[in-house]
Amino acid sequence: MDHKLLRSFVAAAETLHYAKAGKLLDVPRSTVVTDVRKLEGILGYELFRRDVESTQLSDAGAAFLPDAQRQLAASAAAAARSAPAPGGKAKASKGKGRAPKVKGEPLPYKKRQGR
Repeated sequence: MDHKLLRSFVAAAETLHYAKAGKLLDVPRSTVVTDVRKLEGILGYELFRRDVESTQLSDAGAAFLPDAQRQLAASAAAAARSAPAPGGKAKASKGKGRAPKVKGEPLPYKKRQGR
């Protein structure tokens, strides 16, 4: 199942507010609504009740929420296991050996700076 759709559903189900879920995921509210509708099309049943003014999970949505959370947690754990180990070959500094000359500052061995 598509993880983007699952993340949108879980965020909307936990906050019970599409706009807050969008802010949490850093996407527009319309994207969350579209993702939830796509997921409902894939599953074949409604996850949220549309006959009420506020956002509420349907019975099927409440039953599906723990499974969706489990799938997201499993995929996050698998991604963490497959991540490369930190560290590696150290890179040498590419800086110059001496600090650059500041314009207008006299040289230490000259009495007067030339023009």
